[in-house]
Parts: sequence; C-alpha cells; structure tokens
Amino acid sequence: MNDDTQQHVTSTRLSALALGAIGVVFGDIGTSPLYTVKEVFNTPGVELSPQTIFGMLSLIFWALVLTVSLKYVVFIMRADNKGEGGMMALMALAQRSARTSPRARWWIVMFGLFGASLFYGDGVITPAISVLSAMEGIEVAAPALQPYIVPVTVLIIIALFALQRYGTARVGAMFGPVMVIWFICIALLGVRMIVQQPQVLLALNPWYGFEFFAQHRIHAFLALGGVVLALTGAEALYADMGHFGKQPIRLAWFGFVSPALVLNYFGQGALLLTNPKAIENPFYLLVPPMLLYPAIVLAAVATVIASQAVISGAFSMTREAIQLGYAPRMKIVHTSREVSGQIFLPWINRLLLVLVIAAVIGFRSSDNLGAAYGIAVTGTMVITTALALIVARRIWGWSRLAVALTGAVFLTIDASFFAANAVKIEHGGWFPLVLGVVVFTILATWRRGRELVIREVKQGGLALEPFIASIAAHPPLRVPGSAVFLTANQAGVPHALLHNLKHNKVLHERNVILTVETVETPMAEAAERFSVESLGGSFYKLILRFGFAEDPDVPDTLAMIKQCGLPFDLMDTTFFLSRESIVATDRPGMALWRDKLFAFLQRNAIPATAFFRIPGNRLVELGTQVEI
Repeated sequence: MNDDTQQHVTSTRLSALALGAIGVVFGDIGTSPLYTVKEVFNTPGVELSPQTIFGMLSLIFWALVLTVSLKYVVFIMRADNKGEGGMMALMALAQRSARTSPRARWWIVMFGLFGASLFYGDGVITPAISVLSAMEGIEVAAPALQPYIVPVTVLIIIALFALQRYGTARVGAMFGPVMVIWFICIALLGVRMIVQQPQVLLALNPWYGFEFFAQHRIHAFLALGGVVLALTGAEALYADMGHFGKQPIRLAWFGFVSPALVLNYFGQGALLLTNPKAIENPFYLLVPPMLLYPAIVLAAVATVIASQAVISGAFSMTREAIQLGYAPRMKIVHTSREVSGQIFLPWINRLLLVLVIAAVIGFRSSDNLGAAYGIAVTGTMVITTALALIVARRIWGWSRLAVALTGAVFLTIDASFFAANAVKIEHGGWFPLVLGVVVFTILATWRRGRELVIREVKQGGLALEPFIASIAAHPPLRVPGSAVFLTANQAGVPHALLHNLKHNKVLHERNVILTVETVETPMAEAAERFSVESLGGSFYKLILRFGFAEDPDVPDTLAMIKQCGLPFDLMDTTFFLSRESIVATDRPGMALWRDKLFAFLQRNAIPATAFFRIPGNRLVELGTQVEI
C-alpha cells in the first residue's frame, strides 16, 4: 500500500469516526438551542433589548469557546485512561496518581463518586428536557394542542426506553446522518436571520459580555444559570472518547458542530432584534411557517438521539461502578456481538424510565426543567476539572504554577456557573441534588459494606499456609478433578473449603484459591491478566484481573491458564462459593441504617457466580452469616 492510499484509508476512517461522533457524542449539546436562549431571558431583571441580546450572545459564544473548546476538547480529553474517558475512568486515573496518600485517594473517591452520582441526575433530566422542549413546538404550530404536549412527551419517552433492550447497533448507523441533517438545518436557519441582521455578529466581541455584567450585575450573574444550558452535553465529549478517539471528536467539534451551534444562537439573537415577541419560543419562531411541522419531527428525532447517548452513558458508567466495587452486581445484557460497549442494564433502564416520567409530569415544561438541569451539569463540571488538575500535576508533571493558573481560569468559570444555578435549588435544582445524594449514598454504602464484610471474613478465618501444612501431615481422601474456591481473602482458608472438608471429608486432587480483581484501567494487560502461586500439596493461589470496562468471564479465562498443574477441564472442575448472609448490627463501621441498606442491596444483587459466568451445573454454594 503506497503512502497516498494509506493516507486515503486513514482519512476515510477518520471521517467515518467523526460522523459517528456527530451522531452519538453531540446529540445533547446539539439540541441545546431548543431552550437555552429562552431560558436566559427568563432571568428576573434581564429585559429584552439590543444591548442585552448582544451581551447574552457574547456570553454563550465565549462559554462555548472557554468551557467546551478549551477545557473539554483541548484540556480534559488529554486525561484518557488508556483511551477511555468519563468520570469513573478519570477517578481511577486520579487515584493512581495518589497511591502514596490514602487520605488523598479517599477524597478523590468521594469527589469522583459524587460527580458520577450527578451524572445520573443528568441522565434523568436530559431525556425529559430534550423531548419536552422539542414537543413544545406543537404549541407554536397549533396553540390549541398545548394540553397534549406532556402526554405525547411521556409516550415518546416510554417508546425510547422500551427500545433500549434492542441496543443501538441497529439504529446507530442512522444517528450520524440524522444529526448531520439537524446541524445543517439549524445552521441554515441561523444564517437566514443573520443575513437580515448582520450587526448581530458584533456579539463575537467579548466586550459585550463584560458590558452586560457591568449594566446588570447580579441579574447578569443569575443569567449564567441559563447560559450554562448551552454547555449541556459537554461531558459526553469526554465520556464517549473511548468509542471514537480524540481526533474524530475534535474534528467534528471544531469543523462542524461548533460553527452550526454558533450560527443558530446568533440567528436566534438576530430574530429577537427584529421581533422581540419571538422570545416566547425563539428556536421554533426562527423556522419558516411552512417548515414548522417537519422541524418539530426532526427536533423530536434529534432529542431522542441525544437522550439515547445519555442513557447509554448511564449503562456504561454503572458497569464501570460494578467492576470497581462501588455498585451491586446487576444483570448486563450485550446488545451487539461486535461492539462490547453496547450494553443494556434492565434494572437501570426501568429506574431511569420511572424517574424521567416523574420529571416530565412534575415539571411540565422545559422552562421549569432548566433550573434543575443546570445544577447537575455544573456540579459535574467542577468535579471533572478538579480531578483533571490532579492528573495534570501528578501524572503529566505540570508545574504548580501551570496547574494553579489553569485551575484559576477553569474553576472560576465552573464555580460561577454552579453558583448561578445554586439560587435555583428551591425552584427545581433540588431534584438532581436529591438524586445525586441518593445515588452517592448507595455507591458509598456498597463500597464500605464490602470492605466490612471482607474484614470480618479475614478476622474469622484460618490462615491458609498452616492449614495446608496440616493437610500434608494428615492427608484426607482425595477425589479426582479440580476445585476452585472463590474468595476475596487470599491469606485465609475459604469457608467453602472448610465446610467441604468438614462435611464431605474429602479434597479434590487440585485446589485453587481464586480471587477476581478489577484494575484501574479499562482493559487488563495480558501480562497482568493472572498470577499463579503454587502452595504445595496441589494447592494454588490464583488471581484473575479484569479492567473496569470488561465483562469478567472466569471459565473462559481459566481455560487459557496452564500454570496450575494441568489445563483446566470445565467438565472436571467444581466451583465452590460461600454466599454471605448479612446481619446488620450496631458494631463500629457504619450506621445501623447503612448496614440495613447494604444488607438489602446484597440480597438483591445477582450472585457473583452469575456475574462471573460460572455455569450453575458446576457450582456448589455454601451459606455463611456475617455480622457487620
């Protein structure tokens, strides 16, 4: 293959990835023009005048430049965890940089978990506000149909979540072309008005933003709560980096998406200069009347795609949280044979559906949801910036001055957006915060509960090496085959092993003490996949390692290991597992109500054997009671 052909193949693949990124990554931020401008002018004390229109447009433009282009696309996307992005991947990367400081790791985990918890709030509000804002075009086209907006929105959302079980593989190819059409249309709508009011382009000058603040002061600060809606979905650029790579996302943003968004926002501003009454719904009033119904249909499809990206992100983040030990094990369904990242979690899907419908019925309009949306978005932004700064200092080796200056710029912007939205807590901002606190409590309780269980098991167990020595001195009857004992404590004798020896009075000819660990990278390297230690007497210690973006398949991995004496024959291997029955007590460790919450989560989690894909006909489970 000559250089020209290779370059053509490379550019073709880059273009294809960029098209896919437009369909999956930019759906959320791409539908923000539906509600952002209207929400800015809903701020009390911000009158509609040419000066405020120029100031508002300047703030939106420079927010996109500083927060999305510079912070996320240039800075944050450098913090890739072996190609993967997102809050969990960033948290694992930051943890790795603070290995020598347990206290620092603890704070990183707390920040990361709360940021991930706020992402679930984003996952609830995005489908609600996106689809609802698209359906509000019905009111512009036919005011008499206004009572049907909420019911139609609920029906679309039910259909969206019902389709999740089939995955995005079949419709994924449509996402890119549809969103390309969407961005072209909103850009053309903007150009159409900019041509009539070209002076609106003066708002590219940041001076108008400063002037807006000088004139309106506290009201301009509060208007930031609406401006931040133009940035919703910026987190998806980083979260979906592993699917497409940095270069395609950067190419799509700078070359296509960003110009289309800016043209539409400035087109809405030009419309308001011409007709201030258009503030009722500047996006749809930008559309020629004859094209209004097609625009509503296109917007509905675009918002469904935007919602799909966030829902899929919630599935992926939940799998990562399970693998890293912060969430109970759940059923994970793969919806594609080719793409491992396309997964479906039934329990999360049902929970999101209920919460999204509750948000639509409770808030009833995109204006009301706007207050709730900002808190989730800005809270996640602050935490992402803080963790990325830790990575810049500890892993990239930036100087303290460089980190301080970068942090001063980005954290000041993020904190300003968050503070502007904090005043809306009583008007709806409480919703994502409550969701975030609930999810954070569940994640933290599960992690702490598992630590307490492991501690109790270690304290109550026998040391493994003296046990093997006693077996050698007084050998029991051996039976053919292999026994694999799953345990989290490699230094102790598994309870299942003791019970098997006590009640059956036999040992298998080969006994493997198996522990499954999750590493802080998306995929475990081949060299670290497993480690084996022979303990003598046909006993082996075996550790299997999987990345947080992998699905652990223990039988398949065992079949590749030859270091435990003979190759594993699954038909001649029996797996033993002690299933803990949790008893909540008032012992030190966690509050009693958290003990009870952990016991409830433990009872409802799928068994480790199912999660590790261990066949039921090769499994023996023995119960053990653990007090925490």
